[in-house]
Amino acid sequence: MVRKPNASHENHERWLVSYADFITLLFAFFVVMFASTQADKSKAKAVSESVKDALEHGQFSNTISTVLGRGKHENSKPPLNPERVKQSENLPAQTAPPADLAKSLATLQRGLDGELKTGKVGLKLEGRGLVISLREATFFASGDDTVSPGSEAIVAKIAAEIQGFGNPVRLEGHTDSQPIHNSRFRSNWELSVARSIAMLELLRQKFGIPPERMSVAGYAENAPVDGNDTEEGRARNRRVDLVILSDQAAKSEPGGK
Repeated sequence: MVRKPNASHENHERWLVSYADFITLLFAFFVVMFASTQADKSKAKAVSESVKDALEHGQFSNTISTVLGRGKHENSKPPLNPERVKQSENLPAQTAPPADLAKSLATLQRGLDGELKTGKVGLKLEGRGLVISLREATFFASGDDTVSPGSEAIVAKIAAEIQGFGNPVRLEGHTDSQPIHNSRFRSNWELSVARSIAMLELLRQKFGIPPERMSVAGYAENAPVDGNDTEEGRARNRRVDLVILSDQAAKSEPGGK
């Protein structure tokens, strides 16, 4: 006679396991919330450590203790102010203020009074900016692009003024109409550009003017300030103009806004 197997007894209390896990997770959540809102950090830490220890050495899952541990770690960080974060994201990059070119002109007139009287330097305020003319006889040897060491004291006075603001600076080389052709330079174009670059490098290396603020140009004999039919006129034409660009002129430069 075949005996029928006894019917298995269905466990109607299995839901209690899931319910207990849910209650445990809910309890851990409220503990984390409690710890994060406590002004007494030592008390909150003690509560968090106690619950964490019970979870790790008891019968609960490691996942719960990991969550609780993360809550305690985050509690150690200072709370963020959403308004302050938003404001910091919208702040523009720190830049130097624009120059008051009339004020700079007056400052340089006082500082370069002797050089202006002897014709070593010229100053002129134009629509495009403040033009500081550095005459060849003081700053360069004839046909050469090396800045004379004795002229660096003059450049230092100019650099001190430039360092106080953020306007772009353009270095423009000029020659007279006499053609040049030596072992270094095949034309006045090359000489005028080379002198601009030499002055830029001096301002960058010795006086710390950021290179991104500067640019160079060479005009050769094509932008004279005097006639080329006399030696005196030609001497005035041989120069490097250091131009502190006005705000309006700077907008026409590459990258200007």
